[in-house]
Formats: sequence, structure tokens, C-alpha cells
Amino acid sequence: GPGSGKGTQCTTVVEHFGFTHLSAGDLLREDIKSGSANGTMIQNMIKEGKIVPSEVTVKLLQLAMQESDNDKFLIDGFPRNEENRAAFENVTGIVPEFVLFFDCSEEEMEKRLLGRNQGRVDDNIETIRKRFNVFVESSLPVIEHYRSREKIDAGKPIEDVFKTVKNIFTVNDIFGILHFTVC
Repeated sequence: GPGSGKGTQCTTVVEHFGFTHLSAGDLLREDIKSGSANGTMIQNMIKEGKIVPSEVTVKLLQLAMQESDNDKFLIDGFPRNEENRAAFENVTGIVPEFVLFFDCSEEEMEKRLLGRNQGRVDDNIETIRKRFNVFVESSLPVIEHYRSREKIDAGKPIEDVFKTVKNIFTVNDIFGILHFTVC
């Protein structure tokens, strides 16, 4: 969910395992700043805590992947719903082989989001609560879709969460399973 620490953990995974981290939210915010044709629509949807149309987000992710010289990616905050999942797999032809689910209470996520003070339009209590509702209604069914997922207690301190993440990555990399990861 929003504020579960997935972006923080992805940054550390990149440092240790050589993945390219792609944050769907960051790519959308960059598109807003660029003044693209979709920027205003994206900004309004983010303010409302809604999910941006799949074709917009998938196009941004696909472009970022194509522009990268890496073939190992962490995609953070995507897919957010079943439509996102299907669109991503259909357009890119990629089915994630490994999924991490950062399980964190709404109280802890809310505390983190309100405390991060990054000046984001979606970091206010009203939008945060909308994002939580969207997560429960739309994203949890996608998480259930992926049978090969690891559930991590993300309510612990950052270092403790990373110990678990590192162990999962190390074990799965040893067996050659880890080619594409969704965080």
C-alpha cells in the first residue's frame, strides 16, 4: 500500500543486486512536470487518489524499460488493479516471475505518509484515505492473483525489513528464479 516502504526497500535492493528501479508514481509525476499532453489529467487523478489509466502508465514503464541498459527491473507501485496487470502483460509480453508484498497497517502507512513531507499533492489525510480505499478495493485482488509472492512485514524498522528482503532475493537469485520483480 501507499507508505508501506516499497520505494525505500527498492532503493536498497538496487544498491545490493543491480536492478533498475522504476516507480510508476515517480514516472507519472515526471510526466506531469514535463508538461505532456497527459500531465493535467494525471495530476487531477493523483490529487483524487485515483488510478491513472493503464495505457498511460504502461507506456511510461515500457519506455523507461526500453531506455534502460539493464534487463532486471523492480517496478514499484504497479500494477494497481487487474486492468493494469492485464495491460502490462499484454503490451510488454512480460509476466512477473516474482512479487513482493509489503504488508503494513494503515495506521503505520498513514503515519509515514504524513511524516515524509515531500510536498506531494497526494500526501494529505483526505487523499491518503482515498488511496487506502483504492488499494484495498483494487490492488489487493491483484496481489492475490500472483501466487508466487512473498509477504513481508513492512511495519518493522527499515533495516529489519531489508534483512528479510535481502534474504528473499539471495535465496531466489541462487536458484536463477529472479529475472523480473514487482515491488
